[in-house]
Amino acid sequence: QVQLVESGGGLVQAGGSLRLSCAASGRAFSTYAMGWFRQAPGKEREFVGAIRRIGWNDITYYADAVKGRFTVSRDNAQNTVYLQMNSLKPEDTAVYYCAAGRPRTLQGNDYDYWGQGTQVTVSS
Repeated sequence: QVQLVESGGGLVQAGGSLRLSCAASGRAFSTYAMGWFRQAPGKEREFVGAIRRIGWNDITYYADAVKGRFTVSRDNAQNTVYLQMNSLKPEDTAVYYCAAGRPRTLQGNDYDYWGQGTQVTVSS
């Protein structure tokens, strides 16, 4: 069993930055793909970015809407994954969730474990 706890959300002005953290408990953290998703009011949850270990390397993937602005990274020694968000826009406002597991595709919703979410609000 893995528990995920997100932190770092808050209110920021457009153009600003935030870094979200997702701390994981349980073993095998380094073997899981880690994803970030978000859900804005009245919208479906959508993929933001993910990181997966392939061989000796961590490979990252991003949604087009955040590519070049957001960065996913992980610290296996701390069992933590991060989402660095730069150049934030009002449309980035959402509840952000981290997820862990072995999904069929990184953009899909079939991760095994989910955090409770953290609110990010970007003011214009």
